[in-house]
Amino acid sequence: MRCLSLALILCSFSASAEERPLRFSVSESWAMPMIHIENGRATAGILFDLQQRLAEKVGRRAEMLVRPRLRIQQMLVRGEIDVRCYVNPAWLSESHHQYIWSVPFMVQRDLLVGRSQQQVQLNQMPGETIGTVLGFTYPSLDTLFTSGQLIRDDARTQELALAKLQAKRYDYAISNELMLQWYNRQLPGEEKLQPLLEVANDIVACIVRDEPDVPTMRLLRALVQMKQAGEFDAILARYR
Repeated sequence: MRCLSLALILCSFSASAEERPLRFSVSESWAMPMIHIENGRATAGILFDLQQRLAEKVGRRAEMLVRPRLRIQQMLVRGEIDVRCYVNPAWLSESHHQYIWSVPFMVQRDLLVGRSQQQVQLNQMPGETIGTVLGFTYPSLDTLFTSGQLIRDDARTQELALAKLQAKRYDYAISNELMLQWYNRQLPGEEKLQPLLEVANDIVACIVRDEPDVPTMRLLRALVQMKQAGEFDAILARYR
């Protein structure tokens, strides 16, 4: 009887270990429609739905760790995140050799945004202040920022960067297309912020930690299946 009890306990521990939540990173600088953060917790948005669905497809729960973007970089180096979605190799400061890239699932278009339509050229705006997001990298603009031809004004989130543009704290900001469309939903027609110029067009994917405690190959296959089945497009459609 004692051996049977011990066996049951061991099975119980084994089952608990198998059900460990998958740790997804969520940057606190994201905004809707990518993610909605309330009281430090992710509660809705494109990436929330994507990550919940991905965990569900491999039979695990999703633990979404809301952290500053630079802290997420450090956690990746230490292997404290199992899956990071919505990322491009050019945005990472480390190689993260312990992670495997998934298939791309969408394209991010970064836009120069203003309060009114006008013809602009980034290399003809000497000393112009541009609204940006703290910790975000803009590879196509790095040379202009480094040389001082353009000046970064970092906000804590993408939403705040657009709000500062609307409030005339500066005349231009960088925003991805989806976040700009979402932000404009709250504004009357004459106040809507205007896309002026595409500054980057990047495919985005997920990286999955390749360790025995993570169902790495199952997650990567699930992402392929979601793409082929049109699940990514369906999630995006809910927030357009």
